[in-house]
Amino acid sequence: MNKLIVVTGGSKGIGRAIAELFAGRGYDAVVCARSVDGIVGERILPFAADLSTREGVNALVGYVKRLNRPVDVLINNTGTFQPGQISNEAEGTFETLMNTNVASAYHLTRGLVGDMIARRAGYIVMMCSTASITAYTNGGSYCISKFALLGMSKVLREELKPHNVRVTAVLPGATLTASWEGTDLPTSRFMQASDVAETVWAACALPPTAVVEEILMRPQLGDI
Repeated sequence: MNKLIVVTGGSKGIGRAIAELFAGRGYDAVVCARSVDGIVGERILPFAADLSTREGVNALVGYVKRLNRPVDVLINNTGTFQPGQISNEAEGTFETLMNTNVASAYHLTRGLVGDMIARRAGYIVMMCSTASITAYTNGGSYCISKFALLGMSKVLREELKPHNVRVTAVLPGATLTASWEGTDLPTSRFMQASDVAETVWAACALPPTAVVEEILMRPQLGDI
């Protein structure tokens, strides 16, 4: 039986690159997004859910459990960005970003990690950001949520050490995804989603005696 990876936010960008890379290398990939139209491929198992809601997370957990297969890798990649400052961002921005970027990872991990603990095997990747360590003026609640996600990664790492479940926080800088559509900057100023996917693969491919706790990635020419 093929190994199984669960990727959230997998319809585009980094999530899709990870799902396609792992599927191309022998994994079956559960790919979750609000819309899974166009997500097809050998070994791809699409599932539509809004993970900013508890109901959506519960639906995904239920689907994965009904597969009756161990989850080898969980990629908590669901996220959204809304620019603004704490003093002036729209009412509700904080709740939207915390639910999507943080609560989704919290509840999904809780729903699936029990089986990893029981098997004493599994890998969890938390898709953080350089915004997890560097605040910026127009980051507002986005930065808050990404700082929180990195904190959750650190807590999980400590909690799961005795159970042989590995946790890696990935902190990518500017990556050429749909969020940068319309930019006038040259592609040389960005990483590619495939760069991040290859790095995640390399971390997961390490022997179980080692773990990369944090991966900080930036474009070769530096931050934008």
